[in-house]
Amino acid sequence: MKVAVVYPPFNFEGKIPLLSQNRVFIYTHSEKIKIYPLVMAQAATLLKVNGHEVLYLDGINERLGWEEFDKQLNDFSPELVFMETKVPIIRRHWEYINKEKVKYPQRRYALAGDHISFFPDESMKKSKVDFVITGGDYDNSLSKLVNCLEGKGDLPKGVYFRDGEEIKNTGEFELIADLDSLPNIDRDLTKWHIYGEAYLQHPCAYILSGRGCRGVKGKAVCRFCIWQFAFWRCTARLRSPAKVVNEIKLLVEHYGVKEVFDDNEAGAIWNKEWVEEFYQQMKKQDLIGKVILSSNARADCLLDKDVCKTLKKTGFRLLKIGLESGNDHSLRRLGKSARVEEIRRGIKNAKDFGLRVMVTIMVGYPWESEEDVKQTYRVGKELLLYKTHCGDSLEANIISSYPGTPLFNDALRYNWFDIDPYDYEKYGLAKPILKTPIDAEKWCNTIWRLHLHPLFIFKSLLTSRSIYDIKLLFRGASSLLGHIKDYLK
Repeated sequence: MKVAVVYPPFNFEGKIPLLSQNRVFIYTHSEKIKIYPLVMAQAATLLKVNGHEVLYLDGINERLGWEEFDKQLNDFSPELVFMETKVPIIRRHWEYINKEKVKYPQRRYALAGDHISFFPDESMKKSKVDFVITGGDYDNSLSKLVNCLEGKGDLPKGVYFRDGEEIKNTGEFELIADLDSLPNIDRDLTKWHIYGEAYLQHPCAYILSGRGCRGVKGKAVCRFCIWQFAFWRCTARLRSPAKVVNEIKLLVEHYGVKEVFDDNEAGAIWNKEWVEEFYQQMKKQDLIGKVILSSNARADCLLDKDVCKTLKKTGFRLLKIGLESGNDHSLRRLGKSARVEEIRRGIKNAKDFGLRVMVTIMVGYPWESEEDVKQTYRVGKELLLYKTHCGDSLEANIISSYPGTPLFNDALRYNWFDIDPYDYEKYGLAKPILKTPIDAEKWCNTIWRLHLHPLFIFKSLLTSRSIYDIKLLFRGASSLLGHIKDYLK
């Protein structure tokens, strides 16, 4: 079959939708955020491996106009068009499919995404989409669906489809038992070079060491995390260290990648044995010192200084760590296993070993007072300025409670919503959707502006050691201006 894996080039008042590989969606002014959509890229790869003709077309991150996007898509003449969607943009996908179905009635369309995994019937009823694929392993499901359409096998679990006027489904989605069974992503097919973020050394590439998040105290229970509840059923699966290292070796030797970012929710850092074996495999493949590594991480996993030591000697540079709030009562309500002091200690441990840290913060909780957000600001500032080196940073967003998450259910129960909770577009506008006694936009702006603190600027410049560091600082400054603009009123 001819299958197009695409992101139509939607925008909103000139702002860019952060859709690909994003847990939290907003329309942003920042041009520097182009996150590689790993599961979508894996989907395109699986289709190609199975002998199908594939067009990979990311109209958002290629910054295509509609005319060029439509030309490339229609020149390819796909039999099936596959798209990822998310709640703030889902109505636009419905409208797009309905419009295209009028022009190309024989062309079939399939949707996947976290919102769809909770509410698959909704998209079937409100659009002319042919298939809805639920679950986070939609790459594998899409491959099986296309094979089925060619008469090779049955429909996979978790697929919704039409049988005349009736909507049917194949039951609950299944997760891949062995992630090592997946082939390495075809980076050429999926245009890896167009992606990257301001805080990474370029050229950079993204990988997944696994799928799902798990902390040292057990399974993930963060009540705001839609991926955990919609995609992974709060489970965590890891690829083998050897398989991950082989992928990194390919990126370094074939593509000249300087930094590799592991975008698994908490990386593999929660598993100390995995980290140690990963170090041995990196050493065996003679990759230490030849590539920079960065990853998402949980601060409570860094309380063990041996983990920090192993990460440093393996070649890790940056860890992206969620603080979320500087108040324990908020962390409890969010379902986070760590408390503020543990997060503080874990981040400082990492910095003590020379690792850079990006601290992520959220504001606008219905239960937090002005004094609470001031405390979050103080903790964020303390961690940003602690042993600051070039590459340290933080980010701030307004809390969003996506439909289907436990936090969404709490917001319904306690009447926290400041919008119609089913007015989906409001979820992507960088404005509060929950009632809050603080000025959330002002506080986001204030926290982002911590990067302008004289001590932070001085330390960042003082610890710049290469042309790559200077380029990183310039990209970071440009991205910062976009984020500050996002939260201006």
